[in-house]
Amino acid sequence: MSRIATTKMSGLLLRQLGPRFFSTSSLGPVMREAATFSRPLGMEWVRIPMLEPRKFSNLASSAGKDEEKAAEPPSAAARKMSGGGDEKAIVSYWGVAPPQFTKEDGSPWRWNCFRPWESYKPDMSIDVKKHHEPTNFMDKFAFWTVQTLKYPTYMFFQRRHMCHAMLLETVAAVPGMVGGMLLHCKSLRRFEHSGGWIKALLEEAENERMHLMTFIEIAKPQWYERALVFAVQGVFFNAYFLAYLASPKLAHRITGYLEEEAVNSYTEFLNDLEKGNFEDVPAPAIAIDYWRLPPASTLKDVVTVIRADEAHHRDLNHFASDIQCQGRELREYPAPIGYH
Repeated sequence: MSRIATTKMSGLLLRQLGPRFFSTSSLGPVMREAATFSRPLGMEWVRIPMLEPRKFSNLASSAGKDEEKAAEPPSAAARKMSGGGDEKAIVSYWGVAPPQFTKEDGSPWRWNCFRPWESYKPDMSIDVKKHHEPTNFMDKFAFWTVQTLKYPTYMFFQRRHMCHAMLLETVAAVPGMVGGMLLHCKSLRRFEHSGGWIKALLEEAENERMHLMTFIEIAKPQWYERALVFAVQGVFFNAYFLAYLASPKLAHRITGYLEEEAVNSYTEFLNDLEKGNFEDVPAPAIAIDYWRLPPASTLKDVVTVIRADEAHHRDLNHFASDIQCQGRELREYPAPIGYH
């Protein structure tokens, strides 16, 4: 390619880039005596100065930085609210702006995992000693299945209530999700409503997960406990999935007895807290906001409301099993949505 053609192509390239990267007022020291030519819309040729490569890259870099600054959202609401740091928010052309929420006192809402309207004051009047007596073969099978699974965990954790609670919540959050997912698929296949039971079961799973999110603010599991959770969850998820496919009423009965054991475990936890065998530390901030607890609440208050949650889950699953044991569909009875 001739030199004249090369210089013409360079001039065309620089003209396409335009004044975004250079201007005539800033090119004095970097202008070459030799100039390239490019053809504008008219017929006459104009002179366009060529930049030295080093200067060109510096100008491009500064222009890119200016672009980044211009793209940054001006408000602090675009920053991450959970960490409280100065990290830049993700900029996307989809235009999904981060929501801004405040608490009742006007302070900013710091949680992304749940919204202010999802917090609640639990019903503490529920009977935590209620027990469903197994009368038929299915009930006895469900009861002794849970009893068989209970003893190895008690032997492993003994009086380490916090670690026991974390493992318990990783298991207890599975039935609601599996049941809600399968009812969702059933509703799609049959072109029928679920009576609200999909939402009720998914609410249960989310509530159990929030229990876990609260406990990990107080204690961190060891590597072997994480490995145990990984194994137990993998086995339990698949086993419960198959059980729900085979017999939903059996699966709900198993979950009901599992929640009964959760209530008993938290009762023992509370007893040790009252005796001073376990330090009654201040309640995490996430627990205070989620259950609308007083600011001076402690771990004892958190365990008390979690036990009440588990008692509500116990009743919900035994109720679901009773409906199906009577030969009826869950959708025929309104689901107790928001039953806490």
